[in-house]
Amino acid sequence: MNTDKEYILKLAHDHKIKFIRLWFTDILGFLKSFAITIEELEDAINEGVRFDGSTLKGETRSDEEEMIAMPDTSTFQVLPWRPQEDSVARMFCDIYRIDMSPFEGDSRHILKKNLEHAASMGYTFYTGPEIEFFFFKNSSSPEILDQGGYFDLTPLDVASDFRRHTVLTLEKMGIDVISSHHEASHSQHEIDLRHEDALTTADNIMTFKSIAKEVGQMNGIYASFMPKPLTGQNGSGLHIHQSLFKDDVNIFFDEKNENYLSEEGKYFIAGLLKHSNEFFALTNQWINSYKRLIEGYESPTQATWSTKSQSALVRIPQSRPDKPASMRVELRNPDPACNPYLVFSAMLAAGLEGIKNKYDLPSPLDNKTELNSSHPHLPLHLHEALQYFEESELMKKTLGDYVHRKFIENKKFELKEFNHYITDYEIKSYLPKL
Repeated sequence: MNTDKEYILKLAHDHKIKFIRLWFTDILGFLKSFAITIEELEDAINEGVRFDGSTLKGETRSDEEEMIAMPDTSTFQVLPWRPQEDSVARMFCDIYRIDMSPFEGDSRHILKKNLEHAASMGYTFYTGPEIEFFFFKNSSSPEILDQGGYFDLTPLDVASDFRRHTVLTLEKMGIDVISSHHEASHSQHEIDLRHEDALTTADNIMTFKSIAKEVGQMNGIYASFMPKPLTGQNGSGLHIHQSLFKDDVNIFFDEKNENYLSEEGKYFIAGLLKHSNEFFALTNQWINSYKRLIEGYESPTQATWSTKSQSALVRIPQSRPDKPASMRVELRNPDPACNPYLVFSAMLAAGLEGIKNKYDLPSPLDNKTELNSSHPHLPLHLHEALQYFEESELMKKTLGDYVHRKFIENKKFELKEFNHYITDYEIKSYLPKL
């Protein structure tokens, strides 16, 4: 998109834009926003807009702290679900302190910084997400809309119209969709987005979640990105396909190697495996996230890689020799309730460590290989993942001291709040017999 200021101003007036929502993401991955009028747009582009930046700190925010939201004009898009009269647009923002130094707690800035580091090594990092989520009847209980399963159609997939509505809205906002279908669990859906540079993909994931929520609200239902809302059913994952390019060449591809996987690709995978426990608190940041990561529900429980197994942490999708650009590495443990800016930063850092230090890649998990004690276990609970994250020098370096510390504060607060709560399981299991 042409990002020239005059072009954006003309575009806004041509679309009869009345309000512009300035979007940014807090440390936990929640989309935040405030609106300005069209009369303020030019000043906002030139100088940014002052606001209370304490909202970026998640659940542990304290005193107000004034910040500057600087709109990224390349992200200007009209919101298609708003009325045509007095239309509304949005722009993602980068966050600065009052002295115009980048705010170290801005997730988007952290990803930009890590992408710049990769660029200094000659690399461009691309990602493509498979986003799973649920449509429920309301937000107060996980009441399903259908009992459909994997790739089912009508009448089992009664929410297909809602899914189609979501896809069409994404495309109206310039986000390319590869495919969409009913997922394995009741009332669960998957929409796959096209590969983009990692910053664009992170912005697209945040936009996707907002659109799904809006579509749900317009249809009297609720879109949920909770990792595991239904007992006895698969949870929702955010499988991330990733590739590294150098001089417009996919360095993960080598037609002479088995599965067309290059030596650099092997090193990158080894980096993901070696550092997985350190970034696990980012990819799976909620207590509920670990209810999804159990055996028997198509989710990884050990640090393994494979070309086929759904239980592997990393999977190598089949690649065609005549399409080297399509060679990619799929990380399967993240869930859609993560902060994609921080997750992409951590994934990239782990993979680059593997390339830099030429980590050895263990044997793959294939159809003839059973999971056993020789395969390192992934964290079973948030508090375990948080211990790895807290001790990780790589994560501290990747995210910066500020976000590393604030993320830990937020997660310890969540664990403390959960420990104060008496669950339905405890009441049903213990009250009648204790």
